[in-house]
Amino acid sequence: MIIKSLELENFRNYGALSISFDSRTNILYGDNAQGKTNILEAIFLSATTKSHKGSKDRDIINFAAEEAHIRTYVVKDGLENRVDLHLRKNKSKGIAINGQKIKKAADLLGLLNVVFFSPEDLSIIKNGPAERRRFVDMELCQLDSVYLHNLNNYNKIVNQRNKLLKELYFNPGLKDTLSIWDAQLVSFGRKVIERRNVFVNQLNEILYEIHLKLTGGKEKLQIVYEPDVLIEHFEKKLEVCQEKDIRFKQTSIGPHRDDFSFMVGDIDIRKFGSQGQQRTAALSLKLSEIELVKKVTKDIPLLLLDDVLSELDSSRQNCLLNSIGDIQTIVTCTGLEEFVNNRFEINKVFEVSNAVVKNVDRTSAHVSL
Repeated sequence: MIIKSLELENFRNYGALSISFDSRTNILYGDNAQGKTNILEAIFLSATTKSHKGSKDRDIINFAAEEAHIRTYVVKDGLENRVDLHLRKNKSKGIAINGQKIKKAADLLGLLNVVFFSPEDLSIIKNGPAERRRFVDMELCQLDSVYLHNLNNYNKIVNQRNKLLKELYFNPGLKDTLSIWDAQLVSFGRKVIERRNVFVNQLNEILYEIHLKLTGGKEKLQIVYEPDVLIEHFEKKLEVCQEKDIRFKQTSIGPHRDDFSFMVGDIDIRKFGSQGQQRTAALSLKLSEIELVKKVTKDIPLLLLDDVLSELDSSRQNCLLNSIGDIQTIVTCTGLEEFVNNRFEINKVFEVSNAVVKNVDRTSAHVSL
């Protein structure tokens, strides 16, 4: 699977853009705030229908326009497919594959699998639990349409239940209806917990070897899933916490409060690891994500590296670059010097300046290979 080309209209700072990619390594370079990351965001949207930043559609559309278009041409199993996303400020987005509209985002999943790596990911270990849940959910939603369905329903129910908890302050008579939401919350929540547990076990099988190699055999890393509530206790605990939830007007238990710890031996490196340990663990996590996508989908994902090399020391840079292999990769950076003296084959170079993208000859760009 490769992405052949991308067309944008009124997306972020782009009025119009058409760009064709090489099937191997592509470099987008230029100063900050020129539009490099916006290209990666558009590709991620084409794969998942969501922004990697969590941005809403109306914030993605160029401020001077009411709607935006993303057209992505993907070659999979020798066949070319076109993914169209129509973003509108005051309506839900429209999605089409080869001109045929689809009603559910799940129908798009699997056509284009993407692994996105940004500087923020290097802090996933030490950041709060929301960041770790987001990492797990972003990957699982690409790999498993059933999980996407269950997670979306669970989140909707949490929001509806919280809304009811607020209304109970003004209308206590609605309390009897709380049980309806509780039953659905438990039903979908149990499925989310169960799938996250399977995912962590699958990831650990890959992560252990990658991290061991990355640390020269010194560290054995394992992710430990910390569900906020166990499946078998969910219904009872929700009942016990009902008065507390009414008092604080929010749902206090469930997988929306889950966390994941990263253990090296008996040490939780979220709390006690050095910055170097945390960054290495985050790198191992992303490399494991690539291998898991290969294993589950039997396909090779597209790798998006957003200015991440400048945040890594030379040894970690080399480890990441050496792992790319046959993966189509699109890299953003502020300067090409990051690639000088690296054993890294560059197939296509683009200069990005003020939303203008120019194809640059590698020789004139002074790239040493």
